[in-house]
Amino acid sequence: MVSEFAVLVPEEVRGLQERAARALPAERVERIGGWWLRHAPRSPWWVGTVLPHGATRRPGELARRVGEAERFYADRGGTARFQISPPVCPDGLDPLLAERGYRRESLVSLQVASAARVLERMPVSGESPLRVRLDGLPSPAWSEVWHAVQGHGVDPGAERELLARVEGPSAYATAMLGDEAVAVGRAVADTDWAGVFGMATLPLARGRGAARGVLSALAGWARAHDVERMYLQVERDNAPAVRLYKRAGFREVCRYHYRIAGDERRHRRSA
Repeated sequence: MVSEFAVLVPEEVRGLQERAARALPAERVERIGGWWLRHAPRSPWWVGTVLPHGATRRPGELARRVGEAERFYADRGGTARFQISPPVCPDGLDPLLAERGYRRESLVSLQVASAARVLERMPVSGESPLRVRLDGLPSPAWSEVWHAVQGHGVDPGAERELLARVEGPSAYATAMLGDEAVAVGRAVADTDWAGVFGMATLPLARGRGAARGVLSALAGWARAHDVERMYLQVERDNAPAVRLYKRAGFREVCRYHYRIAGDERRHRRSA
């Protein structure tokens, strides 16, 4: 049950965030001293953020690392953005970035649950008009729903390429209302965990159990692949999603945020 792993040590949190990075793979990744520098110019911005997971011990090393990251992105015509997770990123990084003019944005909750708990909390009624289809690849209907809800400003071709780069076993769940796809989500299995991504429901189906059906189907898929633990990431101000995941039995294990250059437009994260 979730109580068995609701409290995770920093190394486990780091492992989950790196699993998420593999499930949202950038076009190019360079690892320097434990830091992941991810370049994804055509993907949503969070796919190309720095994961600063390596410790810094020598005086001045932290500022040097930040400078290396900034040059990595500048050389590719981009701007460095950092994912700041207090349990796993170096002490002093957040205030250092603030001093350099980076703006704090997008408070995100990393949450976990057991697949068994999700199935227990999200039962599918046999009388529901909704049915959920599982595919190993994103169908056109899956992509259409995701883009209609979450894909504003996202290049559809870039999104297809991102999903094609995912190496782990994947499931794409599509909730159908009659012949119409109304809600979607995907899961990626990676060494004893299944991450949930891409949850999206069309307005016409909200409040009708579509998202619950998708989440339940993904939990069932995880158990069928001998994966008992699930994780996801949700913005704390996304109240409907937070409520859904709480009802499903997910519990927060970590909060993190991003540091983005102060002269950039405000962004939102929609994993």
